[in-house]
Amino acid sequence: MNPMFEAELLAHLDVQLASARRLLELVLAQGRAIRARDVEGVLARLADVQTEMGRRAQLEQDRTALLRSAGAALGAVPGEVTLEQLCLLITPGAAQAARERSAELRGMLAEIAREHGINRALMRQELAFLSHLTRLVGQEPEGGYRTSGDGRVQTGANARPPASGAGGRASYPYSALDLQA
Repeated sequence: MNPMFEAELLAHLDVQLASARRLLELVLAQGRAIRARDVEGVLARLADVQTEMGRRAQLEQDRTALLRSAGAALGAVPGEVTLEQLCLLITPGAAQAARERSAELRGMLAEIAREHGINRALMRQELAFLSHLTRLVGQEPEGGYRTSGDGRVQTGANARPPASGAGGRASYPYSALDLQA
């Protein structure tokens, strides 16, 4: 049992948890900004997330150093050291605390990944809608949104721009919809 390693391991897990909590809050705040269509808020949260990810890079270096130390003590390759192997190097009470912190960290990282995925989907949706609106305002032809003279929808390469109406402008049979959720 190495009391110094035990203290380092538990402190490292605490720092990882604090960082993950900050990152989760930032990702949730970014999601709120996306839903509110707050461009400045989205960009500010993105900068905050990038800053926290920079901090997490240092945490990964610290984690690697801990694994090297444990690997040397266990006679194992650092990249193959498991939590259970780490627990062999510390007291049973500290081992239980490490398992609990590790489980909490894994859960939090999964939640961060899930929320980040939701944010990415929301951003893709917003950008697609903005692209659609931009084409409508610029009156650019857009495949998949036209009908032929008989009412059939034309898609892809078969889609032709609509015929010009009064004043030489194209007439579009459909209007834009407000798809805000």
